[in-house]
Amino acid sequence: MRDLTLVILAAGMGSRFGGLKQVEPMGPNGEFIIDYSIYDAKKAGFNKVVFIIREENYDIFRETIGSRVEQHIKVEYVFQNNDNLPSNFNYPKDRTKPYGTGHAILCAKEKVHENFVIISADDFFGYDAFEKASDYLKNNDDFCVIGYKIGETLSETGSVKRGVCMVKDGYLDAVIESKVTRNGDLVHCEPLDGRDSYDVNLDQPVSMLMFGLTPMIFEELEEQMTIFFEKNKDDMDTCEFLLPDVLDEMIKNEKVKIKVLPTSAKWLGVTYKDDTSKVKEEIKKLVKTTDNPDGIYPEHLWN
Repeated sequence: MRDLTLVILAAGMGSRFGGLKQVEPMGPNGEFIIDYSIYDAKKAGFNKVVFIIREENYDIFRETIGSRVEQHIKVEYVFQNNDNLPSNFNYPKDRTKPYGTGHAILCAKEKVHENFVIISADDFFGYDAFEKASDYLKNNDDFCVIGYKIGETLSETGSVKRGVCMVKDGYLDAVIESKVTRNGDLVHCEPLDGRDSYDVNLDQPVSMLMFGLTPMIFEELEEQMTIFFEKNKDDMDTCEFLLPDVLDEMIKNEKVKIKVLPTSAKWLGVTYKDDTSKVKEEIKKLVKTTDNPDGIYPEHLWN
């Protein structure tokens, strides 16, 4: 049986949320969204978790999340810092924001030697998504992406950014990072790269950054990161090296095929502070209690 690792991106500071939303209690007994992701991943056959965090947040992660899950699954921590950035560029000393998801994943290179799934710490992905990814990665050495219906990933508070998936013969043809808002029975999408806006149906698949990858991604990330910083050497204060951009380039150059795996799982996310109450209420519906015998999660998740 193949080993599988769950890589959790948790180095972001959650600026729009107003703090470290990764450690905001969401479950009925103080569980975090991350707890549910790890619980689902373990159930689906994953046997290791790698947290990518900021070094200054290590203590709070270890004392909260780590102390709960380390007795149930192997846990490793890596720090997203500048130690592995290409040395021939001038990086601003006062920049505190990490250099993006592509750089974050590269920071885990020494800890991940098997097929793996990446997720953000902020989002609830649902068991079906982990099961689909697990089944695929145990039997294939291609990449995959979990495709959610865009209409089920919107926020009632405001517009959100989504990676709209263009699919061809079941495989990802392109990801168009877009600002999206509901427009009646459609979703209006404004590409972040300045291309013309467009509308899609509510069931259009989108990536919520849940990708299944193999270790070959690390060599590609190293190669593309150098090219990226060369192109952005005059914009070092704000540029971000993003995984979807790397994957898009790989698809164009026919270096990889990325299978789109539709899921029936319910995605939940906290983009704005006002989203918190909705997420808590939706998770409550999934917890098994005397009043809710059909729930899929135990009331005390790790007991």
